[in-house]
Amino acid sequence: MEMQSVLVKVWVTSLLLGFFTIIIRLFDALILKPGRIRSRLQKQGIQSPPSSILLGNLRDVKKTRFKASKSLEEGEQVITHNCSSLVFPYFDKWREQYGSTFMFSLGNAQILHISNPDLLKEISISTSLDLGRPSYQQKAIGPLVGQGIVASNGALWAYQRRILAPEFYMERVKGMVKLMVESSIEIVNLWNSKIDSEGGVADIKIDDYMRSFSGDVISRACFGSNYSKGEEIFLKIRALIDYMPARVLYLSIPGMRYLPIKINRETWRLEKEIRTIILKVVKERKEGTSERDLLQMILEGAKSSDSGQDATNRFIVDNCKNIYLAGYETSAVTATWTLMLLALYPEWQEKVREEILDIYRGELPNADMLLKMKTLTMVINEVLRLYPPVPLMTREALEDIKLGNINVPKGVNLWILIVTLHKDPNVWGPDADKFNPERFANGVTGACKYPHVYMPFGTGSHICLGQYFAMAELKILLSLLLSNFSFSLSPRYRHSPAMNLIMEPQYGVDLLVRKL
Repeated sequence: MEMQSVLVKVWVTSLLLGFFTIIIRLFDALILKPGRIRSRLQKQGIQSPPSSILLGNLRDVKKTRFKASKSLEEGEQVITHNCSSLVFPYFDKWREQYGSTFMFSLGNAQILHISNPDLLKEISISTSLDLGRPSYQQKAIGPLVGQGIVASNGALWAYQRRILAPEFYMERVKGMVKLMVESSIEIVNLWNSKIDSEGGVADIKIDDYMRSFSGDVISRACFGSNYSKGEEIFLKIRALIDYMPARVLYLSIPGMRYLPIKINRETWRLEKEIRTIILKVVKERKEGTSERDLLQMILEGAKSSDSGQDATNRFIVDNCKNIYLAGYETSAVTATWTLMLLALYPEWQEKVREEILDIYRGELPNADMLLKMKTLTMVINEVLRLYPPVPLMTREALEDIKLGNINVPKGVNLWILIVTLHKDPNVWGPDADKFNPERFANGVTGACKYPHVYMPFGTGSHICLGQYFAMAELKILLSLLLSNFSFSLSPRYRHSPAMNLIMEPQYGVDLLVRKL
């Protein structure tokens, strides 16, 4: 009995020690460590809004966003291109109070807001592995883009960089122009029928048509003859995107990603379904004939590796999801914003149309024609400046680093607000908030004072490798639509840019469409 009593005491003591060790570690991670980081930055003169324990500034963010959306709904319809004040109103407030460089908290994540051009240049040219994707963001959007690459496997990493390199995309784009043209013509035919049935002018909400086009192109490019499975995937990815803003905010609170709340359950379900569909297509492909599409390139990279089956499957699934996100959603929303702005500025709509008709001369577009579309390129560049699909770029200091005169502690996240930089009058001039494609007449270098702050596709080693594919999609779709139709804003259109992982029209874009 005495021995049993001793064993019980030892067991209880061990449990208590383990419990208190966990409590101490949690207290350090959630309270002491964030406090130390904030103190180190404050000593360097960097200010911040007051924050609460565990939540940080989450309440301020939600409160400010609610006020901004409510005032927008109650006020008169005003079309302004100052999206930063609409999408990130709390940043405008904090910049006025604490300057262009300040810090704030989301849960226990400590974030440094940076907009200094010199610091941005240093970040853009950095190849250091000490700057990476924020850990809280990986947890929040991991189900959407996967955990990226099987970083531990050098062969898979090297192959992925090769198949997603600019040279690869430029070559593949030439072979996909016909596919893009066919998908664009489907939209033209649908709108022709709709206009005829509605008496010569149709009031069309264009968003789903743009997504349908982009989804069709990327499905065929990625899955070839089995593209119907690709269409299933992009519908589920779209559903996942709808959950991401809330996950980014709430999952910065420690432990939230493990709880079986509704948002987590739905995310887990969709992620599982997407994985199942992709691996089913892969199985069918291995049992059938190979095709020269993006999936085949990924499979060849996985096949060349001797990694385990789980790692190989993760590599395939994550790359397919990344291609869908980069090639589908961002292209669709950029096409939507472009048509809205051309409807709002008919003089530029006419300039683009004149150029397109002069280039086409009754023929369908080909790869060589895309290079001649200077005016359309200027317009797209200006749209990407005013309405960048991804308005925010994030990094995390994985080790202590020095940026300019700031010593950034390990664990600090860097936020670069692209949508604000693209409207800075010190960079773009006094008409920074105006739609003026002419500023890009001599390219990006002639458009602004600091060309490196123009980053619609990201910057540095993290730049979007699918930008050539996206630009080709946009030029073909827009040129065929503009050569067949004229556009003006519908009375139903409500201007309300919203952040939903990407920056998109909250209520969609309604246009009056007429045949030429």
